[in-house]
Amino acid sequence: MSKRILLVDDEPNILNGYRRHLRKLFDVEVAENGTQAIERLEQDEAYAVVVSDMQMPDVSGVQVLAHAAKLHPDTVRIMLTGNADQKTAVVAVNEGRIFRFLNKPCEPEVLAKALDAGLRHYQLVRAEHNLLSKTLGGSVSLMTEVLSLVNPTAFGSSTRIRNLTRQMCAKLSIANAWEVEVAAMLSKIGCVSVPQATLERWYAAEKLTDDEQKMIDAHPEVGAGLVRKIPRLQGVAKLIEMQNVRIDQPKKGEGGAVEEVPIGAKVLKVLVDYDALLSASSVADAMGVILNDRKAWYEPTITKALKEIVGEGYVTRSLKIPELKFGMVFEQDVQTVDGSILVTKGQWVNESIIRRLQNFERSQGVRQPISVREYTDDIPAEAAAEPAVVG
Repeated sequence: MSKRILLVDDEPNILNGYRRHLRKLFDVEVAENGTQAIERLEQDEAYAVVVSDMQMPDVSGVQVLAHAAKLHPDTVRIMLTGNADQKTAVVAVNEGRIFRFLNKPCEPEVLAKALDAGLRHYQLVRAEHNLLSKTLGGSVSLMTEVLSLVNPTAFGSSTRIRNLTRQMCAKLSIANAWEVEVAAMLSKIGCVSVPQATLERWYAAEKLTDDEQKMIDAHPEVGAGLVRKIPRLQGVAKLIEMQNVRIDQPKKGEGGAVEEVPIGAKVLKVLVDYDALLSASSVADAMGVILNDRKAWYEPTITKALKEIVGEGYVTRSLKIPELKFGMVFEQDVQTVDGSILVTKGQWVNESIIRRLQNFERSQGVRQPISVREYTDDIPAEAAAEPAVVG
């Protein structure tokens, strides 16, 4: 964990004095003005603590610490000031979110104590974030694993949607993309209450009974209710709940007010529908429905991005297991010789899937050749990676 300290002051003598007294206690770096400090913050990894003088001619200490707060929210920020003006202090607290104020001139011993306290605070915050991130990641993995066991059809759909979501978020430069990707992974978690046979008929575009349709329609709300029980995933739950909302049929909340649909939910709506269409038709036919028959349902920028993604060059090949390569996409369900589904179509080929198929080939046998899609353009290395869950 970082223990680096950045000291910012436009008076070289003060900087040299601090560095001389503190270098044996901390990993100290210095910046001789606000501009240099901001460059350091933008180019380097996060500092544990940033200490800045308030009054500097080019860029003020408030600006430096506010910039540190924006780039590295966990970095502890300390203000050195000889200015006793209350208004200035209020601005510093509001814009820079200051951990502590120290008056100039500040004795090295006093500064050392403040740095030690700031460093301990930083370590506590980072430890909490790391724990939370691992907890969230473990919870998401557990839920998807349960879904894969209870309802492989729903799991296959969420996996395909998640793969497209990562590409869509990158193409559309969506903020908090991790939330959208986790929502995609858990978009079908509510289907744990839907019988497998019902889901298979739904994906085959067969007519459902009224009760079956009610179960299908209710799965986003059921899934959102499950996800809301996990701390820090309220935003993800909201995306799951609104994954079926059309822009031409806005959802109304309490008092009849129209609820704003997050961009992530709009992305999920397009991808969920595209995946359902694709299960019973070709890519071209599915895109025809999305772009023409249901044009009013979706955000145009999202459908345009999807068209660009699925339109990228690829060839379809029939291969045996030893010929499978990372970056390919399964064009059909992969089954054992007795018909059990091992991998649903739409999933990326990765190392763990190849190992699984090799194991089943030795023990039970796998139906081959397997139809896969191989892209003629380069596939990003992270295409089949796990999402980064941010606390």
